[in-house]
Amino acid sequence: MATTNRYTFLQRLLHWLIALLVFGLLMAGLGFWALGYEGLKGLLGDEGVNTVYMLHKSFGILVLLLTILRLVLRFRTPPPAYDPPLGLIERLVGGGIHLLLYVFLIGLPIGGWIATAASGYPIQFFGMTLPGIIGENKELGEMMFTYHGIGGLIVAVLLLIHIAAGLKHWKLKDGIMTRISLP
Repeated sequence: MATTNRYTFLQRLLHWLIALLVFGLLMAGLGFWALGYEGLKGLLGDEGVNTVYMLHKSFGILVLLLTILRLVLRFRTPPPAYDPPLGLIERLVGGGIHLLLYVFLIGLPIGGWIATAASGYPIQFFGMTLPGIIGENKELGEMMFTYHGIGGLIVAVLLLIHIAAGLKHWKLKDGIMTRISLP
């Protein structure tokens, strides 16, 4: 397939890097939900659980930054044409899923940042402490962590739809997957 029908290498690299990071963040979030703080503490100890939370916050902020970079690149370099063209329904559903993923990959880290700050915890980014977006408000923090978890579940569903569509196109061998593949 011609290179004009592919995203740039940097766009493709960012896609797969963000996908890997989001998968890890969702797995960690599932662990937080399933085990809770005390369960994680019993499994990993104080230092281990603090490291897991610090890494979750750090990688979440990294996803925010990489997603913003990906959007900037997308506006500077429009997506390649579909070859063969997609039907109207596929374009609408695919475009809607992509839009929702972008919204959530920006909104979830910001919501997590707000929840963390409101709960009185440090905003950690790989050893640095960043400023909180808002002041301490335990009730708001608890509510925001609930929304953060629900948002994570929504992202998981959106990703399942996105992956299913990718597998469909891969099975059809219609060339759509070459737009975003790395090699």
